[in-house]
Amino acid sequence: MLKERLQVKMGSAEKPKPKKQGFSTRAIHAGQEPDPTTGAISTPIYQTSTYVQEGVAKHKGYEYARTQNPTRGALEACLASLEDAQYGICFSSGMGAISALMNYFEKGDHVVASDDLYGGTYRIFEKVFRSYGLEFTYVDASNLSDIERAIKPNTKLIFLETPTNPLLKIVDLAEASKLAHKRNAIVAVDNTFATSYWQNPLNFGVDVVIHSTSKYLGGHCDVVGGAILTSNDKIYERVKFCQNAVGSVPGPLDAFLVLRGVKTLALRMERHEANARLIAQFLKSHPKVKKVYYPGLPEHPGYEVAKKQMRGFGGMISFEVKGGLEESKRVCERTEIFSLAESLGGVESLIEHPALMTHASVPREVREEKGISDSLIRISVGIEDGADLVADLEQALG
Repeated sequence: MLKERLQVKMGSAEKPKPKKQGFSTRAIHAGQEPDPTTGAISTPIYQTSTYVQEGVAKHKGYEYARTQNPTRGALEACLASLEDAQYGICFSSGMGAISALMNYFEKGDHVVASDDLYGGTYRIFEKVFRSYGLEFTYVDASNLSDIERAIKPNTKLIFLETPTNPLLKIVDLAEASKLAHKRNAIVAVDNTFATSYWQNPLNFGVDVVIHSTSKYLGGHCDVVGGAILTSNDKIYERVKFCQNAVGSVPGPLDAFLVLRGVKTLALRMERHEANARLIAQFLKSHPKVKKVYYPGLPEHPGYEVAKKQMRGFGGMISFEVKGGLEESKRVCERTEIFSLAESLGGVESLIEHPALMTHASVPREVREEKGISDSLIRISVGIEDGADLVADLEQALG
């Protein structure tokens, strides 16, 4: 023992820090050791509600499935690794994750949020948490001076999306984090559009990352879930408490499906983006398209910032058509490969009308003020053959 203590003191026993493994390696292996009992290479679906204890209050780390589940635990460890986070906490939906985070705050606290947000996020802020006494101010977060002007003495949170939904604005995460921390506020980023493959907000000073795991992480439109990733001990403890106390937890099958989806995330995201680049170029030259929103286009106002903090531009595109509401509805309803549906991030390409679908819960006057017009269409570009997707949009527009 004395020899060991001397070695530690002198530094001779310190092991070199292991080299960080690549994204795809972590996606396949992080938190997912082969089952010690059978050797099963896939994490088992622990379909149980409770666990037999060896004695009174003497268990193997698992008491009740709302509190702990090995399948969910594997997913939480994997997602934390992919976001370079210390902690992962999973939920039954993305909105469940956001709700748990908002329980970190108290009556009278102020939140500055992106003005271009998923409609469900805006709805829960305005229809639920405002009634609990939280205050909200919405700003164009791509303009840092707007964020700075909105911060008050009681501001506790800056809530961001980047790219935003559905206008795909880009927010400078490093600069926004500096502004927030200078005023003792924390920063949360919904990273669903970019995914942990293209962007890791914690590495730019962000405190909390949120995902709807229903989207790209699951990747197959067959599961609903959410996640919070953080390295902040205080936030983790509170959100973990809420996960158990409120009970918005994913079932083991849901956790298994997301784990399975994550294994191919890197491959899928490369194909999503390759197809999106092709489609964005097609759309911007089409005579019936008024405007294209895609951060991978050099003319996009957030292009340089996106290049700085993202490794790729993702598979989401929005565009406005000439002709207004009826024409945009007609295009959405004419596609054959693009399915008319809400959600995003699956292997299948989807098309939707934000004003009448995903953002219908946002009042019309608010939508119009934010730039979500009746002529706006949002597409989630899948991994089908790119030429077929272009042809489908061409016939729908034609």
